[in-house]
Parts: sequence; structure tokens; C-alpha cells
Amino acid sequence: MLDLIYIIVGVALLYYGGENLVQGSVRVASSLGISRLVIGLTVVAFGTSSPELASTLIAIFEGAPDVALGNVLGSNIANIGLILGLSALLKPLVCEPDFVKREIPFMIFVGVLLLPLALGGGFGRLDGLLLLALFCVYLWVLLRSSSEEQVVLPVEVDEGEASDSTTSQFREWMRIAVGIALLVIGAKVLVPGAVGIAQAIGLSEQVIGLTLVAVGTSLPELAASVIAVSHGEGDLILGNVIGSNIFNVLLVLGTTALVHPVEVDFASFRGDLIIASAFGLFPLILLGRNRRLGKVEGGLLLLTYLVYAFFLFRSAG
Repeated sequence: MLDLIYIIVGVALLYYGGENLVQGSVRVASSLGISRLVIGLTVVAFGTSSPELASTLIAIFEGAPDVALGNVLGSNIANIGLILGLSALLKPLVCEPDFVKREIPFMIFVGVLLLPLALGGGFGRLDGLLLLALFCVYLWVLLRSSSEEQVVLPVEVDEGEASDSTTSQFREWMRIAVGIALLVIGAKVLVPGAVGIAQAIGLSEQVIGLTLVAVGTSLPELAASVIAVSHGEGDLILGNVIGSNIFNVLLVLGTTALVHPVEVDFASFRGDLIIASAFGLFPLILLGRNRRLGKVEGGLLLLTYLVYAFFLFRSAG
């Protein structure tokens, strides 16, 4: 019962922390004239990936490497199957041609890259450096390309309005700080509770990381996507999901491996690594033809995720 309370409190803190971080980040970035797609791929993706980073680091220091890797893989699978599927089911999503040609293939590449890196029994510090180096290159290319695009510049304001704008931005930066604090505390509470539940009901830490912890730390992505759906911001949703998957592999797993090597059994994770890579192909296949995700495609993604979760729990049982 205590572990269950930990999980409920942890997920709640992660949710509210992600809400504050995402909304604050979007408002600050919007005031600087950054495009919605770039906001989704960078600011929102980083903010919604913060729970994965905190949970994965804490899982490693708690001696649960299977939860750490399972969290990254499970979050990426949930982002595409659950979050992208549910978003498209609620409202069709349309993307730009460059998004299909650049961001999605890169997401697939970094997902497939985990297979050869994991062959040695885990991810060492050199692997972490490689992933973080790729992350820096990705950010540099993305920000450089975005600076060449036409964006809406901030409107000129008088001194009184500028003062109000500065006060508003300060408030949003404080909101971001509160969000980060809630995310870290929520992750610290959630991981021990999840491991305790796994031991109590006989499920492996790997299964708990792939499902409960992964979905729990994906709540910010889900919240951001639902909010974006209500405002008709398809670019923000797609950027959030694809950007978060890239951040989870390169930033989250890269930072974790650099701080503390992640030792895992490749044989036990081989299937999950392949499944995560397969889920990464879905957006390319579904968006490649007409750059549109409708209700049929969204329902297919959601159904595929539910089938995956069902067989995961069934095999664990």
C-alpha cells in the first residue's frame, strides 16, 4: 500500500511539474519569436523529457538498471503508440515535408543505434559521450536551420509594456524552476514505489520500467499533446513526440551512462530494443505518403500499443 501511495504521489508530482515546465517554457520561447515546430522539438521536448532524465538517473543510483533502460524504451514506445496515436485520434495531424525527411529519420537512427551499443552488456561512459555528442550535433543543426527560416518577430512595445513583459517572463521562468523541482521530487518518489510493486506482485523491474514508470513519466508529453490538440497545434504535437524520443535516447540515456554505466542483459532487452525501433518506423510509414495522421492511423497506433502492453504483461505473468 505504501508503494502504491508512492506511485500515485510520484505520478501526480511529475504531471504537475511537467505542466508548469511545459507551459512556462512555451510562453518564454514564444515571446522570442521561435516557430512552433522548433519549440516542440527543443523546449517542449526537453521539458517533457525531464521526468525520464530524473527517473532514469535515480533508478541507476537505486541499483535498478533494468528500470532505467526500460523507462527510456517504454517512454519512446508510449510516445508514439499511446500519445501520438491518441492525439491523431482526437484530431488529424499534418506536418511539413522537411519534418518527414529530417527529424523522423534521425529519430529512427538514434533508436536503432542502441542495438549495437547494448551488445557489450550495457552502456558505458564512452557510449554516453557518443550519445551526448550526437545530441549536441542534432541541436546545432536544428537551431541553425531554424535561424534560416522566417519567424514572427516580437512586436515593438513601449517602456510600460516592456516592463510588464519582463515581469511576465520572470514569472514564467519561476514557473519553469518550480516545474523542474516537482519533476525531480516526483521521480525520486515514483521509482522506489515502482520497484516495490514489481517485487510484491512478481513482475520484473524490466516490465515495470517499460510500462508503469514509462507511462508515468510520459504524462507531461500526454498533457502537452492534449493541450496542443485543443489549440490545433499539430506541429507542436509532432515536434514534442519526435523530439522527446530523440532527447530520451541521446540526452537521458547519454547523461545517465556518462554519470554511471548502465549494465543490462542484452538478451532480455533485445526484443524490446527491436520493438522500440519498429515503433519508430510507424511515423515515417504513416506520414511519408501524404504527411497526414488521421483518425484511422491514430487508432492503429493506439491499438498497436495496447496489444504490445497486453502481451508484455501476459509474458511477465
